[in-house]
Amino acid sequence: MIDEVVTKISAGNFALGRGETGVFHVSLVGRDDQDIAKRLHSLVGRNRRYKDFVFCYAPDQRAAFDRECEDFHDYGGTERLDNLAHPKRPMGTEWLCPRCNFYR
Repeated sequence: MIDEVVTKISAGNFALGRGETGVFHVSLVGRDDQDIAKRLHSLVGRNRRYKDFVFCYAPDQRAAFDRECEDFHDYGGTERLDNLAHPKRPMGTEWLCPRCNFYR
């Protein structure tokens, strides 16, 4: 299923969850800075809660990080998502979350 829609090696973002009657219920958001397909393969299907996914490619690491932060906040952060913590910035960067200026 993943290989049918994720056709290139690229940084990207994803949301995992379940689609029910035309509505996608987001449970977890994330990113991969190099290969979104590889990351999805490691997560989708391992937990019944993450049966389905949506994704988008990102032009670079910074765009992927910014989008992950935005998604994390838009979908309720640790209070509503299975994410255990705010997204971490890529190693070697000093980027701040575009929404809350979190430094991690």
